Amino acid sequence: MLVSGIGGFALDSDFQRMRTVAQERFGEKGLQAIEDWRSFLNKTANQTLSKRLKRVNDFINLRTQYVEDTQLWGKTDYWATPLETLGGGAGDCEDFALAKFLSLRLLGVPAANMRMTYVRAQLPDVKPLRSRAHMVLSYYPDKNSVPLILDSLTAEILPASKRPDLKPVFSFNSEALWVPGRPDLVVDPTSRLSNWRDVVARMGKEGTTF
Repeated sequence: MLVSGIGGFALDSDFQRMRTVAQERFGEKGLQAIEDWRSFLNKTANQTLSKRLKRVNDFINLRTQYVEDTQLWGKTDYWATPLETLGGGAGDCEDFALAKFLSLRLLGVPAANMRMTYVRAQLPDVKPLRSRAHMVLSYYPDKNSVPLILDSLTAEILPASKRPDLKPVFSFNSEALWVPGRPDLVVDPTSRLSNWRDVVARMGKEGTTF
């Protein structure tokens, strides 16, 4: 593992490969972004779980500008790798959630405790009230608990029970996919989500994985 000095790492990640790819694609700005990410992980690794969640949520939110896929990638729906999001400094809601998921995995948080959650989010500042597709990262202290929501729309991490503005549609992680109201229906996310399958493959070429 070439990402040295970070306690609690749960993954094998080729940091030198990530540095090289970031510099090739995004120049010195991209390289510096990956160096800053590594420094942040080093400083956060030995903190409590609650602080790791908060610091990761803030780090990704503050360093990433929200930009729609059509403007950023010329596609209607593109899931960027965390390297692409951090290196370019921009992404949409899926990209925020994926970057947080990887950051927490690298800080030793098990994949089983986290899910990317696709929701319908109400927008109270838009009249008339409407909702839009949105993705957040959910952290489950255990499988029967109410998850905490890490959201690109707010710095505050709240239990899902205190986010009535979010209506879950489905959730997934690197191990499974779930549908609300169907706890018996657990499927392989790579077989159902082509965007997930694609982003995982591209991450592998960059030197990391979930």
